[in-house]
Amino acid sequence: MTMHKSGFVNIVGNPNVGKSTLMNTLVGERISIITSKAQTTRHRIMGIVNGEDFQIVYSDTPGVLKPNYKLQESMLGFSTSALKDADILLYVTDTVENGMKNSDFIEKVKKQHAPVLLIINKIDLTDQQKLEALVGQWREILPNAEIIPVSAANKFNIDYVLKRIKDLLPECPPYFEKDALTDKPARFFVTEIIREKILTNYDREIPYAVEVVVEQFKESDDLIRINAVINVERDTQKGIIIGKGGKMLKIVGTEARKDIEAFFGKKVFLELFVKVEKDWRNKEMKLKSFGYDADI
Repeated sequence: MTMHKSGFVNIVGNPNVGKSTLMNTLVGERISIITSKAQTTRHRIMGIVNGEDFQIVYSDTPGVLKPNYKLQESMLGFSTSALKDADILLYVTDTVENGMKNSDFIEKVKKQHAPVLLIINKIDLTDQQKLEALVGQWREILPNAEIIPVSAANKFNIDYVLKRIKDLLPECPPYFEKDALTDKPARFFVTEIIREKILTNYDREIPYAVEVVVEQFKESDDLIRINAVINVERDTQKGIIIGKGGKMLKIVGTEARKDIEAFFGKKVFLELFVKVEKDWRNKEMKLKSFGYDADI
Protein backbone atom coordinates (compact mmCIF):
# COMPACT_ATOMS: atom_id res chain seq x y z
CA MET A 1 0.00 0.00 0.00
CA THR A 2 1.41 3.43 -0.89
CA MET A 3 2.02 5.83 1.96
CA HIS A 4 -0.28 8.85 2.22
CA LYS A 5 1.01 12.38 2.82
CA SER A 6 -1.03 15.26 4.23
CA GLY A 7 -0.26 18.67 5.60
CA PHE A 8 -1.19 22.29 6.17
CA VAL A 9 0.53 24.67 3.75
CA ASN A 10 -0.01 28.18 5.06
CA ILE A 11 0.49 31.23 2.86
CA VAL A 12 1.60 34.45 4.61
CA GLY A 13 3.10 37.80 3.62
CA ASN A 14 2.41 41.51 3.34
CA PRO A 15 -0.71 42.86 1.57
CA ASN A 16 -0.84 42.92 -2.24
CA VAL A 17 2.05 40.55 -2.99
CA GLY A 18 -0.23 38.04 -4.73
CA LYS A 19 -0.98 35.50 -1.99
CA SER A 20 -4.58 34.94 -3.15
CA THR A 21 -3.53 34.63 -6.81
CA LEU A 22 -0.91 32.06 -5.79
CA MET A 23 -3.44 30.13 -3.72
CA ASN A 24 -6.00 30.08 -6.55
CA THR A 25 -3.32 28.90 -8.99
CA LEU A 26 -2.23 26.12 -6.64
CA VAL A 27 -5.79 25.05 -5.78
CA GLY A 28 -7.11 25.44 -9.32
CA GLU A 29 -10.37 27.02 -8.14
CA ARG A 30 -11.31 30.62 -7.50
CA ILE A 31 -11.35 30.25 -3.72
CA SER A 32 -9.75 33.47 -2.50
CA ILE A 33 -11.20 36.69 -3.82
CA ILE A 34 -8.65 38.79 -5.67
CA THR A 35 -8.73 42.50 -6.27
CA SER A 36 -6.01 45.11 -6.52
CA LYS A 37 -6.98 46.61 -3.17
CA ALA A 38 -5.13 45.67 -0.01
CA GLN A 39 -6.96 43.87 2.81
CA THR A 40 -9.20 41.92 0.45
CA THR A 41 -8.72 38.71 2.41
CA ARG A 42 -10.02 39.19 5.95
CA HIS A 43 -10.24 35.57 7.06
CA ARG A 44 -8.13 32.47 6.84
CA ILE A 45 -9.52 30.56 3.87
CA MET A 46 -8.60 26.94 3.25
CA GLY A 47 -8.39 25.33 -0.17
CA ILE A 48 -7.92 21.57 -0.31
CA VAL A 49 -6.11 19.72 -3.08
CA ASN A 50 -6.46 15.94 -3.17
CA GLY A 51 -4.40 13.36 -5.03
CA GLU A 52 -4.44 9.61 -4.73
CA ASP A 53 -1.65 9.57 -2.14
CA PHE A 54 -1.68 13.15 -0.82
CA GLN A 55 -3.88 15.93 0.56
CA ILE A 56 -2.61 19.52 0.67
CA VAL A 57 -4.61 21.92 2.83
CA TYR A 58 -3.66 25.41 1.66
CA SER A 59 -4.51 28.35 3.86
CA ASP A 60 -4.62 31.91 2.54
CA THR A 61 -4.33 34.59 5.22
CA PRO A 62 -4.87 38.35 5.43
CA GLY A 63 -1.85 40.49 4.53
CA VAL A 64 0.28 41.30 7.57
CA LEU A 65 -0.24 44.86 8.77
CA LYS A 66 0.05 46.92 11.94
CA PRO A 67 -3.51 47.00 13.34
CA ASN A 68 -5.36 50.34 13.52
CA TYR A 69 -8.66 48.96 14.80
CA LYS A 70 -10.14 45.78 16.23
CA LEU A 71 -10.98 44.22 12.84
CA GLN A 72 -7.30 44.48 11.84
CA GLU A 73 -6.23 42.95 15.18
CA SER A 74 -8.40 39.96 14.35
CA MET A 75 -6.92 39.81 10.82
CA LEU A 76 -3.37 39.83 12.21
CA GLY A 77 -4.49 37.07 14.57
CA PHE A 78 -5.40 34.88 11.58
CA SER A 79 -1.95 35.50 10.03
CA THR A 80 -0.08 34.79 13.28
CA SER A 81 -2.09 31.61 13.97
CA ALA A 82 -1.04 30.39 10.50
CA LEU A 83 2.56 30.28 11.75
CA LYS A 84 1.63 27.96 14.61
CA ASP A 85 0.04 25.06 12.72
CA ALA A 86 1.94 25.07 9.42
CA ASP A 87 3.57 21.88 8.16
CA ILE A 88 5.04 24.01 5.37
CA LEU A 89 5.06 27.80 5.30
CA LEU A 90 4.92 29.78 2.05
CA TYR A 91 6.19 33.28 2.75
CA VAL A 92 5.18 35.35 -0.28
CA THR A 93 6.96 38.53 -1.29
CA ASP A 94 7.31 40.14 -4.71
CA THR A 95 9.77 42.08 -6.84
CA VAL A 96 8.25 45.44 -5.86
CA GLU A 97 7.95 45.55 -2.06
CA ASN A 98 10.60 46.41 0.51
CA GLY A 99 11.64 43.10 2.06
CA MET A 100 12.10 44.41 5.58
CA LYS A 101 8.59 45.82 5.89
CA ASN A 102 7.00 44.27 9.01
CA SER A 103 10.34 42.95 10.24
CA ASP A 104 8.79 41.75 13.52
CA PHE A 105 6.61 39.29 11.58
CA ILE A 106 9.68 38.13 9.61
CA GLU A 107 11.42 37.47 12.96
CA LYS A 108 8.53 35.10 13.82
CA VAL A 109 8.94 33.40 10.43
CA LYS A 110 12.67 32.93 11.19
CA LYS A 111 11.81 30.97 14.33
CA GLN A 112 9.62 28.53 12.37
CA HIS A 113 10.40 24.84 12.81
CA ALA A 114 8.43 23.97 9.67
CA PRO A 115 10.19 24.27 6.29
CA VAL A 116 9.80 27.73 4.72
CA LEU A 117 9.48 28.26 0.97
CA LEU A 118 10.14 31.91 0.19
CA ILE A 119 8.13 32.72 -2.94
CA ILE A 120 9.27 35.80 -4.86
CA ASN A 121 6.21 36.62 -6.99
CA LYS A 122 5.75 38.95 -10.00
CA ILE A 123 9.15 38.16 -11.55
CA ASP A 124 7.63 39.22 -14.88
CA LEU A 125 7.91 42.81 -13.58
CA THR A 126 11.71 42.77 -13.19
CA ASP A 127 14.93 41.70 -14.96
CA GLN A 128 17.48 38.95 -14.22
CA GLN A 129 20.02 41.26 -12.57
CA LYS A 130 17.53 42.83 -10.14
CA LEU A 131 16.04 39.41 -9.38
CA GLU A 132 19.48 37.99 -8.49
CA ALA A 133 20.12 40.96 -6.16
CA LEU A 134 16.72 40.37 -4.54
CA VAL A 135 17.42 36.66 -4.04
CA GLY A 136 20.72 37.66 -2.37
CA GLN A 137 18.91 40.04 0.00
CA TRP A 138 16.37 37.39 1.00
CA ARG A 139 19.13 34.81 1.59
CA GLU A 140 20.43 37.14 4.29
CA ILE A 141 16.99 37.95 5.75
CA LEU A 142 15.73 34.31 5.87
CA PRO A 143 18.82 32.07 5.59
CA ASN A 144 16.89 28.83 6.25
CA ALA A 145 14.23 29.41 3.57
CA GLU A 146 14.27 27.85 0.13
CA ILE A 147 13.83 30.71 -2.38
CA ILE A 148 11.61 30.12 -5.43
CA PRO A 149 10.97 32.93 -7.96
CA VAL A 150 7.53 32.68 -9.62
CA SER A 151 4.89 34.56 -11.57
CA ALA A 152 1.57 33.37 -10.11
CA ALA A 153 -0.47 35.35 -12.64
CA ASN A 154 1.42 33.70 -15.56
CA LYS A 155 1.64 30.30 -13.79
CA PHE A 156 5.43 30.41 -14.20
CA ASN A 157 7.34 27.98 -11.91
CA ILE A 158 4.14 27.00 -10.04
CA ASP A 159 4.70 23.32 -10.96
CA TYR A 160 8.02 23.44 -9.16
CA VAL A 161 6.42 24.99 -6.04
CA LEU A 162 3.88 22.14 -6.07
CA LYS A 163 6.66 19.55 -6.47
CA ARG A 164 8.54 20.96 -3.46
CA ILE A 165 5.35 21.02 -1.36
CA LYS A 166 4.68 17.35 -2.17
CA ASP A 167 8.30 16.48 -1.31
CA LEU A 168 8.04 18.21 2.07
CA LEU A 169 4.58 16.95 3.11
CA PRO A 170 4.65 14.72 6.21
CA GLU A 171 3.33 11.16 6.07
CA CYS A 172 -0.18 11.40 7.43
CA PRO A 173 -3.77 10.29 6.66
CA PRO A 174 -6.07 12.94 5.12
CA TYR A 175 -7.52 15.62 7.43
CA PHE A 176 -10.67 16.17 5.34
CA GLU A 177 -12.90 14.03 3.11
CA LYS A 178 -11.10 13.37 -0.16
CA ASP A 179 -13.74 15.21 -2.22
CA ALA A 180 -13.61 18.36 -0.06
CA LEU A 181 -12.52 21.59 -1.74
CA THR A 182 -12.59 23.93 1.25
CA ASP A 183 -13.41 24.09 4.96
CA LYS A 184 -15.82 27.00 4.42
CA PRO A 185 -19.60 26.67 3.99
CA ALA A 186 -21.30 27.72 0.74
CA ARG A 187 -22.69 30.96 2.15
CA PHE A 188 -19.17 32.14 3.03
CA PHE A 189 -18.30 32.26 -0.68
CA VAL A 190 -21.47 34.18 -1.42
CA THR A 191 -20.40 36.90 1.06
CA GLU A 192 -16.88 36.96 -0.41
CA ILE A 193 -18.16 37.34 -3.98
CA ILE A 194 -20.51 40.18 -2.98
CA ARG A 195 -17.66 41.84 -1.07
CA GLU A 196 -15.40 41.54 -4.11
CA LYS A 197 -17.99 43.38 -6.23
CA ILE A 198 -18.17 46.14 -3.61
CA LEU A 199 -14.37 46.41 -3.68
CA THR A 200 -14.33 46.83 -7.45
CA ASN A 201 -17.30 49.23 -7.74
CA TYR A 202 -16.70 51.73 -4.90
CA ASP A 203 -13.83 54.01 -3.98
CA ARG A 204 -11.92 55.01 -0.87
CA GLU A 205 -13.15 53.85 2.52
CA ILE A 206 -16.46 52.33 1.43
CA PRO A 207 -15.25 48.73 0.81
CA TYR A 208 -13.45 48.61 4.16
CA ALA A 209 -16.51 49.80 6.08
CA VAL A 210 -18.64 46.98 4.68
CA GLU A 211 -19.44 43.52 6.01
CA VAL A 212 -21.79 41.18 4.15
CA VAL A 213 -24.04 38.67 5.93
CA VAL A 214 -26.10 36.01 4.14
CA GLU A 215 -29.42 35.74 5.96
CA GLN A 216 -31.05 33.21 3.67
CA PHE A 217 -29.53 30.51 1.47
CA LYS A 218 -32.16 28.11 0.11
CA GLU A 219 -31.07 25.60 -2.47
CA SER A 220 -33.32 23.48 -4.68
CA ASP A 221 -32.38 21.28 -7.65
CA ASP A 222 -32.19 24.10 -10.18
CA LEU A 223 -32.17 27.35 -8.14
CA ILE A 224 -30.49 28.98 -5.12
CA ARG A 225 -32.41 31.77 -3.38
CA ILE A 226 -30.16 34.15 -1.45
CA ASN A 227 -30.93 37.14 0.78
CA ALA A 228 -27.85 39.09 1.85
CA VAL A 229 -27.40 42.19 4.02
CA ILE A 230 -24.63 44.69 3.34
CA ASN A 231 -23.72 46.25 6.71
CA VAL A 232 -22.15 49.73 6.66
CA GLU A 233 -21.02 52.04 9.47
CA ARG A 234 -22.79 55.29 8.56
CA ASP A 235 -25.97 56.57 6.87
CA THR A 236 -23.91 58.38 4.22
CA GLN A 237 -22.24 55.08 3.29
CA LYS A 238 -25.67 53.47 2.93
CA GLY A 239 -26.62 56.15 0.40
CA ILE A 240 -23.41 55.60 -1.58
CA ILE A 241 -23.86 51.81 -1.63
CA ILE A 242 -27.45 52.09 -2.90
CA GLY A 243 -26.65 54.88 -5.38
CA LYS A 244 -29.08 57.18 -7.16
CA GLY A 245 -32.35 55.34 -7.72
CA GLY A 246 -30.74 52.12 -6.49
CA LYS A 247 -28.42 52.04 -9.53
CA MET A 248 -25.18 51.06 -7.74
CA LEU A 249 -26.78 48.30 -5.68
CA LYS A 250 -28.27 46.87 -8.86
CA ILE A 251 -24.83 46.76 -10.54
CA VAL A 252 -23.31 44.96 -7.53
CA GLY A 253 -26.24 42.54 -7.40
CA THR A 254 -26.06 41.68 -11.10
CA GLU A 255 -22.27 41.16 -11.12
CA ALA A 256 -22.38 39.11 -7.90
CA ARG A 257 -25.25 36.95 -9.14
CA LYS A 258 -23.33 36.03 -12.32
CA ASP A 259 -20.25 35.00 -10.34
CA ILE A 260 -22.30 33.08 -7.75
CA GLU A 261 -24.03 31.20 -10.59
CA ALA A 262 -20.64 30.35 -12.10
CA PHE A 263 -19.29 29.26 -8.69
CA PHE A 264 -22.21 26.91 -7.89
CA GLY A 265 -23.14 26.00 -11.47
CA LYS A 266 -26.79 26.87 -10.80
CA LYS A 267 -29.30 29.64 -11.40
CA VAL A 268 -29.36 32.17 -8.54
CA PHE A 269 -32.02 34.59 -7.29
CA LEU A 270 -30.17 37.22 -5.22
CA GLU A 271 -31.73 39.96 -3.08
CA LEU A 272 -29.49 42.58 -1.45
CA PHE A 273 -30.37 44.86 1.48
CA VAL A 274 -28.28 47.62 3.10
CA LYS A 275 -28.23 48.22 6.85
CA VAL A 276 -26.35 50.71 9.09
CA GLU A 277 -24.45 48.96 11.90
CA LYS A 278 -22.63 51.88 13.54
CA ASP A 279 -18.86 51.44 14.09
CA TRP A 280 -18.96 47.62 13.71
CA ARG A 281 -15.20 47.39 13.06
CA ASN A 282 -14.46 48.30 16.69
CA LYS A 283 -17.22 46.33 18.44
CA GLU A 284 -16.05 42.99 19.72
CA MET A 285 -19.50 41.36 19.84
CA LYS A 286 -20.29 42.47 16.28
CA LEU A 287 -16.92 41.22 15.00
CA LYS A 288 -17.58 37.87 16.67
CA SER A 289 -21.01 37.62 15.07
CA PHE A 290 -19.33 38.31 11.68
CA GLY A 291 -16.86 35.46 12.30
CA TYR A 292 -13.76 37.41 13.37
CA ASP A 293 -12.75 35.47 16.45
CA ALA A 294 -9.32 34.11 15.58
CA ASP A 295 -7.35 32.57 18.42
CA ILE A 296 -4.65 35.15 18.94
